[in-house]
Amino acid sequence: MIPEPIPEPRDAESEAQPLDAYSQAVSAVARELTPRVASLRVRQRGREGSGSAVTFTADGFLLTNAHVVGGARGGQAAFADGTTTSFNVVGTDPLSDLAVVRADGDTPGPVTLGDSDGLVVGQLVVAVGNPLGLAGSVTAGVVSALGRSLPTRSGNAVRVIEDVIQTDAALNPGNSGGALADSRGHVVGINTAVAGIGLGLAVPINSTSRRIIGALMRDGRVRRAFLGLVANPVPVPAALRERLGQRDALRVADVVPASPAARAGLRRGDLVLTAGGVPVSQAQSLQRLMFAEAIGRPLQITVLRNGAMVDVIAEPTELDAEHA
Repeated sequence: MIPEPIPEPRDAESEAQPLDAYSQAVSAVARELTPRVASLRVRQRGREGSGSAVTFTADGFLLTNAHVVGGARGGQAAFADGTTTSFNVVGTDPLSDLAVVRADGDTPGPVTLGDSDGLVVGQLVVAVGNPLGLAGSVTAGVVSALGRSLPTRSGNAVRVIEDVIQTDAALNPGNSGGALADSRGHVVGINTAVAGIGLGLAVPINSTSRRIIGALMRDGRVRRAFLGLVANPVPVPAALRERLGQRDALRVADVVPASPAARAGLRRGDLVLTAGGVPVSQAQSLQRLMFAEAIGRPLQITVLRNGAMVDVIAEPTELDAEHA
């Protein structure tokens, strides 16, 4: 009996099945961004902290979360290819939870910053981090909500991060400061927090955050006006839409005690329709007004309360350390 020939061994590449479109998109984003996302280590008050950061310029500027660097003045950055370099903190803005740091040594090429204003609920997004030096932590999911506000508290200090992106892309410890990208690999957000089981939040990259980033690079800080509202976008009641010519407004979820909003008489449950005579339909609409030029100037705010239109005058103050 003639023995059957031993089959030739097959390599893994010949056995590999073609990737489906979803997998192709996620793996392409991972290849593009993983080399450009650093692991950060910072030391302050005798304790070491960590997070991720995204290289966004060719000359070594990286974008991360303000809460990742805290009050540190510098630290160490490590990239997926084994490159390590020290960095200095250029500036932080706790209200947006954004910070800019600059590497002392060489860094990989920059990512492409996108525009979160073009995102839609249900869109594919990919979260890329570098937690604790474990390069290439990649998760994928969809945009589950837009325009959220994220209030955070530390002791008596109150911080409200406006217009965050909510996704179901799981975030691992150390992923804060990493990239949230669309299917083209354009970074549309900086991951900032875990909102609950299976939910993550990211600071959007849009015209407002670009303005913040520019101020941090130029001045090391952002001079901000403070109002003290936590609000989420909701539809305007159908009976009023045609009369107001406005489909969405902001529902007040919380008012910071003793803030300009509280002194003006704004209340939880108010529906904010306009600010400064301009319709507000998303958190960013209000956030765009809260820069240096608004400090100390009366701001008329029109709200719908218990079916009645109410005008109040708020006078934003300069954001201070207590509320940052």
